Amino acid sequence: MALTTKQKFELKKLLKELSQYKGRHTELVSVYIPQGYDMNKIINHLSQEQGTASNIKSTSTRKNVTDALERMIQHLRLFKRTPENGLATFSGNVAEREGQSDVKVWSIEPPVPLKIRLYRCDKAFVLDPLDEMMEHKEVYGLIVMDRRDANIAFLKGKSIIPLVKTHSEVPGKFKAGGQSAQRFARQREGAARDHYKKVAEHVKEQFLGQKNLKGIIVGGPGPTKYDFVEGGFITTEVKNKIIAIKDLGYTGEFGLQELVDKSQDVLANEEIAFEKKIMNQFFELLSKTPTKVSYGEKEVMGNLKNGVVETVLLSEALDEKTVEEFEKEAEKVGTKVAMISIETREGVQLKDIGKVAAILRYEVHG
Repeated sequence: MALTTKQKFELKKLLKELSQYKGRHTELVSVYIPQGYDMNKIINHLSQEQGTASNIKSTSTRKNVTDALERMIQHLRLFKRTPENGLATFSGNVAEREGQSDVKVWSIEPPVPLKIRLYRCDKAFVLDPLDEMMEHKEVYGLIVMDRRDANIAFLKGKSIIPLVKTHSEVPGKFKAGGQSAQRFARQREGAARDHYKKVAEHVKEQFLGQKNLKGIIVGGPGPTKYDFVEGGFITTEVKNKIIAIKDLGYTGEFGLQELVDKSQDVLANEEIAFEKKIMNQFFELLSKTPTKVSYGEKEVMGNLKNGVVETVLLSEALDEKTVEEFEKEAEKVGTKVAMISIETREGVQLKDIGKVAAILRYEVHG
């Protein structure tokens, strides 16, 4: 089930807020209540945990944990029953200074039914189950290789999905007796080229024509990865999709994990790159063909209702009600919706011109 723009917006906003809080000790409480689970059982469980927390030696930690549990119990009592998709709730002292108290509680009915039941007291809120719901349609291609082995996989959200594992016939560095060094070197080079061709063929099969493929990341120990990328083995279309090449200590499954770990900067920048690209497209049209864009809530809504908007750009600084209204209208006329953060210069510019803008399907005069 695909999440609506509004659901993604709300979830992303909550995740962003909660991820910035760090407890001084294990004192931030996360509770996940699955769909159909009895709310009273959870409240009773949390009351028992309050009793257990009274044994915590540190006075401040004990107070923070019991206060967080108390606030959460009070909050859960407001619900007559567990919401349809379950409930994720978080509580803790988020005061900036030690010794001060600012206990807050948050809850959200997830956009997708919750299957897990969880209670955790930790230094950070447990956000992974919600994070996974952001439904990453986009995938990245991963290639990890050296002269002997290659692994090809997809990265979808945080999950590595292995696709192909291949092994080469490149001989080791020690040659058999009686062979000349030159002949042996030629054999090794030939086998390496065959290996690269085989890997290139697998890469083409797996990645070419993948609509949701946002980019390919290549990694491995030593120079092999560069020989492969620059040696004319892969098609231009595939090569153009490569967004990073990383030096690794491993190949195989460890190598895939290491590649993902080392590519977090690239992956974060990719999301920002998309925002910048679409905003730059808007500003370029605004300066060259202003009749092909519109901005400001009223003007964009008018164009949207007339069905002339191709993509509506909504700032994350908007309130949820406005986002919902635009999304509803966009759905009626098949308009794409792009949520734009305020973490880039372009995102700030969108906020400054009224938080809403649109790229139109054709020029609109007057």
